[in-house]
Amino acid sequence: MRTLNALAEWPVDNVAAAVVTPDGVVGSYGDTSRAYELASVTKLLVAQAVLVAVEEGAVELSTPAGLPGATVAHLLAHASGMAFDKREAAAGVAEQRIYSSAGFETLADLVAAESEIAFEDYLREAVCEPLGMASTGLFGPAGHGARSTVADLTAFAADQLAPQLISPELAGESSSVQFPGLDGFVPGYGRHRPNDWGLGFEIRGHKTPHWTAPDHSPRTYGHFGQAGTFLWVDPDRRAAAVVLTDRPFGAWAKPLWSDFNQAVLQELG
Repeated sequence: MRTLNALAEWPVDNVAAAVVTPDGVVGSYGDTSRAYELASVTKLLVAQAVLVAVEEGAVELSTPAGLPGATVAHLLAHASGMAFDKREAAAGVAEQRIYSSAGFETLADLVAAESEIAFEDYLREAVCEPLGMASTGLFGPAGHGARSTVADLTAFAADQLAPQLISPELAGESSSVQFPGLDGFVPGYGRHRPNDWGLGFEIRGHKTPHWTAPDHSPRTYGHFGQAGTFLWVDPDRRAAAVVLTDRPFGAWAKPLWSDFNQAVLQELG
């Protein structure tokens, strides 16, 4: 894809990217085998491991987790009321969409306790090994501590387009709005009313400004990370993209990300 060549002009030292459709990788750029810090894109992998645990019966979406009255589903959807970086209440359950890395650490601890497998091992066995993601691992907190490559994440994106790890029914639920109508902040992009989220996946909806493209369908979902990384899946266009950089997210990224994603969509047609 010609659009990918625009990445050469980005103000970063290193960048790699790929665009995926049901036909496979339709374009890539840079060293797709280079490992990058994922920051909050980690949450996509962690959420997928939790969903595998749900299908295996280790936990249920309705299993109590974290704060009183909250469940696994609340934590995945940032609807538990748990604070960003502390395992304490910042709001009531399902009152606001409070983005919480602590909530994902809580989920990892719960799955580890119920499965009797260290979570980093569970993630590897449940997600990475089945998808051939040999260069991916969790090396820190479950909210932001993974490293991976574009090559590995294209396999993850391909599984989103044609689910194999979990049932199509659970996959569809995970990318659908959970606890609709909740307002909240997308880090770096301000408050949205509503701030739609699925089970671990941010859902674009009608948010503006946003890191995806204006022409993305409202059902587009994914995540971006403060490490300068993002992954999106547009189920209506049957396409996905991964971009990993080594420059922390900031003002530089906002116009470039949105313009790049718009150009990808236009080239896909």
